[in-house]
Amino acid sequence: MPGTRTISVGGRTVGFVDYGPPRGAAAIWCHGGPGSRLEPAAVAPAAAAAGIRIVGIDRPGYGASTPNPGRSIADWVPDGLAVADALGIERFTAVGCSTGGAYALALAARAPDRVRAVVACCALTDMRWREGKALMSAPATAGLWAARDRDSAIALATELMGADGAKMLSQAEAAAPLPPADRALMEDPAFLAGMTAGLAEMFAFSVQGYVDDRLADGVGWGSFDVGAVRCPVVVLHGAADNVVPQAHARHTASIVPGASLDVVPELGHFSIVGAVLPTLQSLARHSASVGDGR
Repeated sequence: MPGTRTISVGGRTVGFVDYGPPRGAAAIWCHGGPGSRLEPAAVAPAAAAAGIRIVGIDRPGYGASTPNPGRSIADWVPDGLAVADALGIERFTAVGCSTGGAYALALAARAPDRVRAVVACCALTDMRWREGKALMSAPATAGLWAARDRDSAIALATELMGADGAKMLSQAEAAAPLPPADRALMEDPAFLAGMTAGLAEMFAFSVQGYVDDRLADGVGWGSFDVGAVRCPVVVLHGAADNVVPQAHARHTASIVPGASLDVVPELGHFSIVGAVLPTLQSLARHSASVGDGR
């Protein structure tokens, strides 16, 4: 596996992994919450073989990236662009899974000349949509959104997930049994090995990254203008996702200019990753046919 690299952005450390190939069509991967730069490791080899270069970046408070309390979704955009600059990547597709979907869209809204396309996978929508927010009732989401302050949110997240994330899977399973496609993935030895390896990175700063994600998305997408997105956007969702309701995908597709909705039968919140590479390949072919969409 490629090694972790770090850069300094605004006095903070930002960690990332470049999975290559160097001349491939670049995709900046915005991980879920919790997550880390290692999230795309499972799909990176097949992507590289298909000529797609994936770059995983730790958001503040995860992995090798130092926390940034009080950050908004749009506050992360300079981190993503700085990593792209450090790697000499001018144009790229932004991929965002779950929590990361909003960060991928923020990149496209704030840097329209840099982002070729967006793939938002099983992503939360704008929480200013009250109906959608009401559908997210789990303590690890709604409970943190309702917390009195950051310290209270950290205390609750630690109770629910464990400071090292040890309670995370049991907490998720108690909230809703996994659909068959997700359960099969969780029982795959290779996937479990990768997830175990990534757990320490997800909780490198205990639950700070996760809490700051929830405090950022709980107020909605007011820190960026989704109407400014000009590139192709695929809102990719698993029909069996019981973590983020399908209604979120439909709402996102309705508010992002020109977005297309792709609901994949049988796939769930985690198994949706299997549909990412075909989507990236399709977008790459589209980009080539229209001359990079400039």
